[in-house]
Amino acid sequence: MAQVRDVTRARITSGAIGALRDRVYGDVILPDDPRYDAARRVLNVTVDRYPALIVRAADAYDVILGIEFARDHDLPLAVRSGGHSASGLSTTNDGVVVDLSRMNAIDIDPEHATAHVQPGATSADLAGHAQPYGLALSTGDSATVGVGGLTLGGGIGWLVRAHGPTIDNLRAVEVATADGRLLTASADEHADLFWALRGGGGNFGIATRFEFQLRPVGTVLGGVLILPASREVIEGYLAYAPQADERLTTIADLMRVPPLPFVPEEQHGELAFVVMVCFVGPADEGQRALEPLCALATPIAEMVAPLPYPEMFAFTEAGTVPHGSALRAGFADTLPPDAIDAMLAAMENPTSPLGIVQLRGLGGEMARVPADATAFAHRDRALFVAIVNVWMDPAEDAAMHRAWVTRLWDAIRPAASGTYVNFLDDDGEERIHEAYPDATFRRLAEVKRTYDPDNVFRLNQNIPPMP
Repeated sequence: MAQVRDVTRARITSGAIGALRDRVYGDVILPDDPRYDAARRVLNVTVDRYPALIVRAADAYDVILGIEFARDHDLPLAVRSGGHSASGLSTTNDGVVVDLSRMNAIDIDPEHATAHVQPGATSADLAGHAQPYGLALSTGDSATVGVGGLTLGGGIGWLVRAHGPTIDNLRAVEVATADGRLLTASADEHADLFWALRGGGGNFGIATRFEFQLRPVGTVLGGVLILPASREVIEGYLAYAPQADERLTTIADLMRVPPLPFVPEEQHGELAFVVMVCFVGPADEGQRALEPLCALATPIAEMVAPLPYPEMFAFTEAGTVPHGSALRAGFADTLPPDAIDAMLAAMENPTSPLGIVQLRGLGGEMARVPADATAFAHRDRALFVAIVNVWMDPAEDAAMHRAWVTRLWDAIRPAASGTYVNFLDDDGEERIHEAYPDATFRRLAEVKRTYDPDNVFRLNQNIPPMP
């Protein structure tokens, strides 16, 4: 077992590794395995960690074996489904990584419009399987996001206003707990755990299977509307997007225009307000819902058309390429003029050409569920704001890129309140508390005490067990 540090080597014997390999149906990948370097990588190229071993699980039993091995040898335990964790929490140095990427089975029941999905399946996987039946699940907006991490954090994406976040369509979860049990959590079984799993992240166990209620979604009106970048346009978007027909979900990026074929060449690289749209319903009704956005200013370019729902993931394809990133995000009800001016000023001098300010109008179906019904509690907020800086070369000055994000976030933060746990970077304990109101956090800590009193699942946006 090459290149494992002394502290780890002292805890693991070759006999223990051999016994684990004999029992695991999937793979156990060690540092001397030719597959190790690829297997340890995550989406964020600045995260360069070396686990003691990777259990590439084939089933729930393998997951339990990985948990037990980490506990028996007092090793940190990380869990990876899609590897999109902004702060690299889906891997660890000198510990155990339970890799769920092989557990990607999807079983659609078109008669009852349900799906049984393993956690390693991605948003695009599920969309592709459900599309032939005219069905879909409200998942993330990036194709390669793993269903496991996405769901446990909440699940905000292309259908959030029409059909709520992912957790609002969750019927049951099979979960491996810290003590090696395999439980089913639902409204009728382990209801306290089911409540916590809907927004509480990976604090309570490793989800091994989900049962979802699918929604009728076939062809959507989707695409991109590119508008001039100005305070007036942004204010108009912020006022309209949360109040629009709830079948319309939008994601708007203040960014430099990429060299898209439908954009005039003279606009390539210029600052613009890029609004991605997804309308669930007849195209003519969708066009009417878009009219107030088109009226904000003469569009620079537009490519909006009826298309199968899975094709929406093409608009966020850039986010699936390995990259470095810095991120700050939160909810808001409105943004004052000085915050918008700060965005426009910062975008004039970004440290990376891939820096963006992302704005999402919320409301609709998401806001109809009571705040205390799930651990995801910030349902009444009108907007979601994210400052994202992306760079492709891991050798670039990450501190410089992060400082740009921090400066802009400091200007916007007075207007924000609360945040989304799936959009937390390595932000510290204070920001984790912002993701959950006090009563929600205390209730989560009580559930944690019941199902993980030793905080085995701590490599996450961690909620320690209630003392």
